[in-house]
Amino acid sequence: MTPIRNIKRGLRLIHIALILLKYGLDEIVFATHLLRPVRFIAIFSPWFLKNRYGKNRNSEIPLGKRIRLALEELGPVFVKFGQTLSTRPDLLPEEIARELALLQDQVPPFAGEKAQEIVERCLKKPVSELFDSFTIEPLASASVAQVHSATMPDGENVVVKIIRPGIQKIIQRDIDLLYAIASLAEKYWVHGKRLRPVAVVSEFEKYIFDELDLQREAANASELHRRFQGSDSLYIPKINWSYTRKNVLVMEKISGIPVSHIEELKKHNTNLELLAKRGVEIFFTQVFRDNFFHADMHPGNIFVDIINPQDPKYIAIDFGIVGSLSPSDKRYLAENFVAFFNRDYQRVAQLHIKSGWVPPQTRVDEFEGAIRSVCEPIIGKPLAEISFGLLLLNLFTAARRFDMEVQPQLVLLQKTLLNIEGLGRSLYPELDLWQTAKPFMDKWMQEQLGLPHLISSIKENLPYWIEMLPELPNQIGEALMTAAHNNEILERQTAEINQLKQQTKIENRRIKQVISGAILTIPAAILVSQSEYTTIGWMVGIAGVLSMLCSIFYGKSK
Repeated sequence: MTPIRNIKRGLRLIHIALILLKYGLDEIVFATHLLRPVRFIAIFSPWFLKNRYGKNRNSEIPLGKRIRLALEELGPVFVKFGQTLSTRPDLLPEEIARELALLQDQVPPFAGEKAQEIVERCLKKPVSELFDSFTIEPLASASVAQVHSATMPDGENVVVKIIRPGIQKIIQRDIDLLYAIASLAEKYWVHGKRLRPVAVVSEFEKYIFDELDLQREAANASELHRRFQGSDSLYIPKINWSYTRKNVLVMEKISGIPVSHIEELKKHNTNLELLAKRGVEIFFTQVFRDNFFHADMHPGNIFVDIINPQDPKYIAIDFGIVGSLSPSDKRYLAENFVAFFNRDYQRVAQLHIKSGWVPPQTRVDEFEGAIRSVCEPIIGKPLAEISFGLLLLNLFTAARRFDMEVQPQLVLLQKTLLNIEGLGRSLYPELDLWQTAKPFMDKWMQEQLGLPHLISSIKENLPYWIEMLPELPNQIGEALMTAAHNNEILERQTAEINQLKQQTKIENRRIKQVISGAILTIPAAILVSQSEYTTIGWMVGIAGVLSMLCSIFYGKSK
């Protein structure tokens, strides 16, 4: 790591501390170990002095708003963190959660004229030629992009999404800082190796930079639109590919009520119970049926179509972050869910060990007991009666006790599940998450293990097998020739090894005889020097010499 990079990271830490102090959050500066090296600046900070010895201009602003303003000023990485927290009002005071929810689509915009300039540069035409109308005032503004309304020449209403200028450099700066923090945590923190912070930051880096490529987002939207074509639960807007580039995306303008506007949904007599259940079903469908899931499902990206309030449908936008699982992770996860829903905690413990998520020497009965103590109190309860703060604390304690490692490849899925659970809690707190998901998972597992899945797999692979059939005799012949050749090599190597063993045996025998002869000559010399034992000494000496001579000729006749 270069000294210049270290200096830049140090300056960034100072900048973070100053912004926190600016918004009267000096208690965070003094409580956070990360900011310990730069705490000295608080003493000289005008905002700190105002907090302690005078009237701070932020002192009358509510705490939640101060936190939101600080996160907005710190940049997109911190805004993403605030967005995730905003989906969990059960883990935060209501006032703070409500303020953080504004980060979902009310981040301060950049100039509309700049947005128009980016569109014209990317599409190589003036806006007046591209659109019948283009609204300079943004429709919504988020951490990495903002959206403008427009009308196509054929009269279709669309939205134009534009990446914030210079955002990649800002994100890279904070990702570098996160890597530095993660490396220190992994090296010096007692739980660092188990929680794998560097791998988690790497996963975060991958998906946040994917979000900056709007062509990738458009492809994700098209895929989800295809998979949910004609669905009663979810609608995905259509993409205008002719007007889509890496920094600009144009898609169908949707009409719906933001999912966070609960009172407005109630005024229209929306079936919130059905809506909450459909959210859970959509999540499990995307993960297990399609293995392709929308991984940024905070309320700012979700709307509700209430053309028929008793049969409401979700409308999703913003597909920059999607996730998928490896076949093995998906299978283990599905079996874990099924075992969990059936309260088969022994099976859950066995799956965790088998998948390598906990060390192989873990005792199944002990791990089973720990899982039961955490999960049993919440099974069957509606969301309103579950304390997820306590649950997370208990899960962390159990994970630490059994050296359970964080699985970075599942971080996106876990984040999405938290969003879905938070969404269900806000829409219909009486929702029984377990009973809603269990039938879906049971059905999916039966399909995966049953005859229909086998037939489907055969149908899927049959064209490939037919294509390979004419080559099969040649491949079998080549395989047999290779096997015969390998067998010859093996026989030759075996003979060489046996010969080497025999030669080693002979050499060992020779060495033993030489050593024996040499040992006999020492007492022989002593005995010869004594007149009364001269004859015996010569006999012993001759025996020693004969032993050494035999070692020369031993093995030559073998």
